[in-house]
Amino acid sequence: MSDSRLARQIATTIRHERERRELTQQALADLVGLTQGALAHIERGSRIPSLPVLERLLAAMDVQLTVGVEPLDSHLDAALDALADASVVERIREIGLDRMLDALGELPYVLTGSSAALLQGAPLPVGAVEVAVRWRDSPRLTGFLEAAYAQRWNARWEEWGGLRLEPEEPGEHRWQTLHGELRARMCDELPQPVEVRYGGRSYPVEPLVRVELADPRAADLLRRHRQRLGSAG
Repeated sequence: MSDSRLARQIATTIRHERERRELTQQALADLVGLTQGALAHIERGSRIPSLPVLERLLAAMDVQLTVGVEPLDSHLDAALDALADASVVERIREIGLDRMLDALGELPYVLTGSSAALLQGAPLPVGAVEVAVRWRDSPRLTGFLEAAYAQRWNARWEEWGGLRLEPEEPGEHRWQTLHGELRARMCDELPQPVEVRYGGRSYPVEPLVRVELADPRAADLLRRHRQRLGSAG
């Protein structure tokens, strides 16, 4: 998917409107004179349609484009505020964290990234369960992926599937499974975790300071949130 926020918004809008009308990609593409493949790229955000094509797509669904402006990155502030107001227990349930961890079974892991930040009270968006796994446990991880009918993220085609599941194979360590999306950071040794507890369950998590050092995006969001809290007194 494109790094452009606008491209992502366009992709999400077109896909949402199409699905709301129970149209297939082929049906909508036929209405506006596109190929199904071209529409698929637009809906993934990997291709930005020209304005005439965008207008035709929307008109075929009886809607039209409106343009507005807002303060730069104000959507981030609103999202961070909403996440800060949500309870950690609710967010754990929403992302299906316990379901994924139960499915991992006896595989040794430490929660990292946004998952670890969430469990330490940080208001970061969580798009997948993120874990650190040792290279020597790769066969056990592969076994879980096979049992969970996983598909690996194919960055070249920006879609799931078409790659071997094993972490040793080239590609991002990112899989879509029956239990949700899993992202792994493969390492020689697991990071030293801290234990946090919610709802009677203990979670091994990478300390927040280490998460910020390893993930510049997470560090930027947390810095932004803290600065706004400081400004508000």
